[in-house]
Amino acid sequence: MIGFNLGKSFDSPLKILCLGAHSDDIEIGCAGTIFKLLEAYRRATVHWVVLGATLLRASEARKSAEEILRRAEAKVVVVRDFKNSFFPYMGGEIKEYFEQIKREATPDLIFTHYRNDLHQDHRVISELTWNAFRDQFIFEYEIPKYDGDLGAPNALSIWKNRLCRRSSI
Repeated sequence: MIGFNLGKSFDSPLKILCLGAHSDDIEIGCAGTIFKLLEAYRRATVHWVVLGATLLRASEARKSAEEILRRAEAKVVVVRDFKNSFFPYMGGEIKEYFEQIKREATPDLIFTHYRNDLHQDHRVISELTWNAFRDQFIFEYEIPKYDGDLGAPNALSIWKNRLCRRSSI
């Protein structure tokens, strides 16, 4: 693994902000890195923020955050209920919430979605992260899925084109 120097000794406090659009995004995207950071920085405080989760998924998000963050010196877990798949239309409301986060947590390090993720909610969270936090290290994580930045499969398009030619549609 490539090392990265945060300019802090391992015994000094480290404030981490993890942002996820949905209840399993942070876990999938950067939980391994969070585990390693909490192992190295014993005095870490983590703000874990999930922006869109239903009641059932909110419970799952809290449980997984508690498990992942058990080594943190302090933790704040917040699960909001912004409507999934509608983040672009709720941008102003979410941006206001980001301003609140900025006042409450002054992180040294932020984890957010990859800016070119094709999922609209992920993209909005990434854009707002870069917009709101200008003096922190920001790391983007990727979520491997069909509409991520891993490329779009074209097998369906090929099959559809052949089917259309045969049936003269």
